[in-house]
Amino acid sequence: MQRVIVQADSTSRMNADDILNYNVKNSKGQLVPFSAFASVDWAKGPTQIAGFNYYPAIRISGEAKPGYTSGDAIAEMERLADRLPRGFGYEWAGQSLQEMLSGSQAPFLLALSALVVFLCLAALYESWTIPLAVLLTVPLGILGAVLAAMMRGLPNDVYFTVGLITIIGLAAKDAILIIEFAKDLRAKGMPLVIAKGAGGASQQALGTGVMGGMIAVVILALLMVPVFFVSVQRVLAGDRPKAANKEVVDDRAARMHGAAE
Repeated sequence: MQRVIVQADSTSRMNADDILNYNVKNSKGQLVPFSAFASVDWAKGPTQIAGFNYYPAIRISGEAKPGYTSGDAIAEMERLADRLPRGFGYEWAGQSLQEMLSGSQAPFLLALSALVVFLCLAALYESWTIPLAVLLTVPLGILGAVLAAMMRGLPNDVYFTVGLITIIGLAAKDAILIIEFAKDLRAKGMPLVIAKGAGGASQQALGTGVMGGMIAVVILALLMVPVFFVSVQRVLAGDRPKAANKEVVDDRAARMHGAAE
């Protein structure tokens, strides 16, 4: 079904009075002009009439109250809309519509993303075990993303879903780099941490120390390096910006004095 809109020629619809010349059928099937039963009067009205799907509509925009998610706000609006009188309806648009559509698709998208990464790695390494080891890091990344969002009180919206899909690729990328080196070292008879045979004890001591130190550096450096930088700058280099600015001012003053002479 198509909605048909009849429009007169441009020369017959330039003035409001032209409407009176149009004909309609009466109850007897005869053509009667609008001027026989209607008139045109000018009045003030809104400069724009909002419509949605060719129906008169009112646009409502808002956001959830602090402490409530966007899903709670959508559910409350639907509850209120169900109490409207007969003849009224509602439709979702914009970000709310995208959130409702993506909410049911999130598990499918996450599973599909993990499957695509797994198949690509399986084709790259020609193995089924290495891609499995890589994807085991994905739950850790998703757990970190969920905890970070919960700590900041962010809702589970369409943007968060996009972030979860992104973290699958990022976590897999880091795991690939680690496993790539581990795979090559294992082919050479390493790593040292689980070395056996002659001299295995010394290799285990060396490998364990290096592994523990690297783990501590990777985890703690992300948290402590910014703190160290700010602390050192405040304690040891706190006056350097002022001194540098003073030197610039003194240099400019000297050049201005020389130009004046």
